[in-house]
Amino acid sequence: MPVYLAVRGRVFDVTAGRNFYGPGGPYENFAGRDATRGLACGSFDEDMLTKDLEGPLDDLSGLGPDEMSALQDWEERFLEKYLVVGKLVAVESDEAPEDNNLSVAEPVDRDQQRPPVSMEDEKPNKYVPEENPPIPTYYEATSSRPPSSQAFLGASEISHDAERQGLLGRRVPIPQHNGYQPPTVESARSSVDFLSSSSSNSARTSAESLRNEIEQMEVVDPQAEGATRFSKHISNLTHGLSSINLPFRQWLPSFDYLRAHLPKVPQILKPGWIMVGRFLAFLFVVFLAYFVFLSDVFTAGSRGGMGHIYDPESVRLFVQQQVNETFIQENLEHLTLFDHIAGTKGNFVLAKWVEATFNAAKLESAGLERFDVYLNYPTVDGRRVAIIDPPELTWEATIEEEPAYTDPPREQTLVFHGHSRAGNVTGPLIYANYGSREDFKALEDSGVSLKGAIALVRYYGSQGDRALKIKAAELAGAVGCIIYSDPAEDGFRKGKPFPDGRFRPSDSVQRGGVSLMSWVVGDVLSPGFPSLPGENKRLSKDNNPGLNNIPSIPLAWRDAQKLLQALKGHGKKLENDWVGGVPDVEWWSGDQDSPIVHLKNEQDEVEKQPIYNVIGKITGIEQPDKSIIVGNHRDAWCFGAVDPGSGTAVFLEVVRTFGELRKMGWQPLRTIEFASWDGEEYNLIGSTEHVEARIEDLRRDGFAYINVDVAVSGNDFAASASPLFEKALLRVLDRTSDPVANRTLRSIWDEKQKKLGGLGAGSDYVAFQDIAGTSSIDMGFDGPPFPYHSCYDNFQWMSEHGDPGFQYHKLIGQVWALLILELADRPVLPFDLEAYANAIRGYVDDLEKYVVSKGGPPWKNGGMETVFNLRPLYIAADVFTESARLFHEWDHEWTQNIYRSGSFESNAMAIKRMSHNIKMANFETDLLDLKGGLPGREQFKHVIFAPQAWSGYDEAYFPGIRDAIDEGNWSLAQQQVEKVARILTEASVKLNQ
Repeated sequence: MPVYLAVRGRVFDVTAGRNFYGPGGPYENFAGRDATRGLACGSFDEDMLTKDLEGPLDDLSGLGPDEMSALQDWEERFLEKYLVVGKLVAVESDEAPEDNNLSVAEPVDRDQQRPPVSMEDEKPNKYVPEENPPIPTYYEATSSRPPSSQAFLGASEISHDAERQGLLGRRVPIPQHNGYQPPTVESARSSVDFLSSSSSNSARTSAESLRNEIEQMEVVDPQAEGATRFSKHISNLTHGLSSINLPFRQWLPSFDYLRAHLPKVPQILKPGWIMVGRFLAFLFVVFLAYFVFLSDVFTAGSRGGMGHIYDPESVRLFVQQQVNETFIQENLEHLTLFDHIAGTKGNFVLAKWVEATFNAAKLESAGLERFDVYLNYPTVDGRRVAIIDPPELTWEATIEEEPAYTDPPREQTLVFHGHSRAGNVTGPLIYANYGSREDFKALEDSGVSLKGAIALVRYYGSQGDRALKIKAAELAGAVGCIIYSDPAEDGFRKGKPFPDGRFRPSDSVQRGGVSLMSWVVGDVLSPGFPSLPGENKRLSKDNNPGLNNIPSIPLAWRDAQKLLQALKGHGKKLENDWVGGVPDVEWWSGDQDSPIVHLKNEQDEVEKQPIYNVIGKITGIEQPDKSIIVGNHRDAWCFGAVDPGSGTAVFLEVVRTFGELRKMGWQPLRTIEFASWDGEEYNLIGSTEHVEARIEDLRRDGFAYINVDVAVSGNDFAASASPLFEKALLRVLDRTSDPVANRTLRSIWDEKQKKLGGLGAGSDYVAFQDIAGTSSIDMGFDGPPFPYHSCYDNFQWMSEHGDPGFQYHKLIGQVWALLILELADRPVLPFDLEAYANAIRGYVDDLEKYVVSKGGPPWKNGGMETVFNLRPLYIAADVFTESARLFHEWDHEWTQNIYRSGSFESNAMAIKRMSHNIKMANFETDLLDLKGGLPGREQFKHVIFAPQAWSGYDEAYFPGIRDAIDEGNWSLAQQQVEKVARILTEASVKLNQ
């Protein structure tokens, strides 16, 4: 039975593509329906089809320029490939037939039409036949695209070679549901067979099956069993030449035409004529080769001339199908066999394993990158928390967690704070809620002095950064700080604790770094320059701007309960927001008469401890000096199944997937660098030292950085990024689906009205975004709290509570791989400057609200001279908005030029496109204040993004302005406004120069 579908009012006979559009095919939803909106949006969901089949036709309202451009591409391809057999009209239209019969004018040959064939139409919309639809030539019927010297197009390009029935191999069943699943294409190819043979679903299980598939591809003549190697080379050459789509090919006569019109040769003369013919054919090939190489066919933007040409959509399908949850699970199980803190033997062993994985994937220049940095480690008897007075309350904390594994037991990390200050102090115990500056101010206002005290605070809350809790305690006069995990935040008050549930058990302790990463990142003894082996320029750890000056230690709520109970009757009785979730506690603040606590933190400190990043790359073929960097950190506070093991396990699977592509000869347009960072947990050390070691290269050639730290702790996808990533990320979310909800991630994202978050100081993107000016993104699947930075964050937790089937690990792997392809392999870099402009305008509005929330500035002094105003920033935002609009007009111009020229890109256009990409990538770098940096935090250079000075994990928009406002220095705030406005304006103007 014929298969029809409609595109923009035309009805196409797609019977030749029955395996795709027919029953059971990945695009079966389109059969017998109007596929226009679905093709325009790149979606195969039912809701893309006309819902009311009795109603009016789709007027395509709501489609933007990108969708209409994609639709134009699809329409042209259908016109090339399939016959137009009718016109789509509404039921109420005057043109509609009176019954539901479908009449089709079916061509028989070039001189005769058969009588119309009728069949029952199951859809209410009617098909009106066109008179005498044209009969395609063999070339037209089998060509998958217009003549082209380029193997790539824009956002919606999909290989139609995969639809040719003669080229399809074994079909893999696809589960059908309302959610989107990427179509399985066993032979999704362009002119070269390249992908499906490596898929886990490949039909190539033997040499015989491989030969059969090659015969289907018509690469080898199935009859020529005795062909010589030379004749096969000639055959390959002719097929290779035929695969080159030349811009002038449409005017050349086909071989079929020549054979039909040349005079017949008498039998007796045939041998001689054959020799002459061969000689003429040889001359023709020489002439053709000469003409091709002297013409503009091999452009600056071509992928290697006569080498392999890979259809971009086939590559995307391949990476989606390659990502394997079983491999990811095996990776994670290996990663969590032992603890692996930065600088330890365990993490070095994993570094060598990652390096071996890189080499197995055929990454180039795979190897270890060493830096010698300051690290501290706990000693067995070096830590103590105890009540030493009054005698009747004496007690000592257990400190250590119970063994996470008992059968067999495994060695696990001692409890401590990374980069904590060594010390041995005593003082009265005072509870200070979340340890924010506001909390300490509230105690002071109520008459409770912290001078000489030991502060007890809880994690999270109004001060999310553990290091800044300690700094606030230090500034309030405390001599030591204890931070405990309260069950109201991540324990039994939230749900069942591990092992019965996902939440933190009573003995679980949150380790973590307490260096001041919102003030200094990287090795705290070498801020601003790399800690290379042999580097002797070092700061002192004493009075270091990146370190606290009082000792600290983390505790479980099991131990904190005893401390809180000892405070009963001392200081102020607490209510509301100061009351935590620890059971059997009457909440008091404590005061100078509280029980005396002893806090000891003696540790090993190594000023030059080796750490090792692992680096590898795939060199780009068009712009090899321009890089997309892909990173995840490897070090963990204990076993680290969630943080960072989930990210590392997926990272290694992404590396393997791209390795499979690499082994087949594929290369991206731009270089992809893969990096496994060390020392992230202490202070983002490995990534920062790497950036500082190649800062000029990254500012010139770093196009983007993609970071995944915690890949999976739940099922809620979230991303924080420079606004430039918005278009590329949404495109990826459109083609990936939630395995439980059976919906695209894009539809879930839109339903929840999600937006890209800002970048604070949470992970390895900081040095790239804020120091090098390399546009960055961080993403993963979030969930409710888990035993963060505890030895209970292990493989058992992940396999039982986090992601039992590892389906979300697989999904983030697909998102990650596809985003890499978007940035490394799109001809036009898919950055969205207009989205950035809209975001900045919103940031300015938010800044004005922030000013008001701080009590408002002295807008004018006594002499009516303006002291503070945001007008320069508003003007700069308007300039950027207009510059971005003009800049992206060239994107549309390039797309239309490619369409008009049959996908042919000239040298001049390719050079201009690459220059366009460079300007787009350089915009972020142009937002750096290279002559200064943020006042007091000069290591940070970006004028739009940086960590908040007093909330390191949170982002700050216009950080220099906000820092000055927080200090009440309105004169400095105005200077920062004018500086930011100038830098933003200059960066905007550069776009169109």
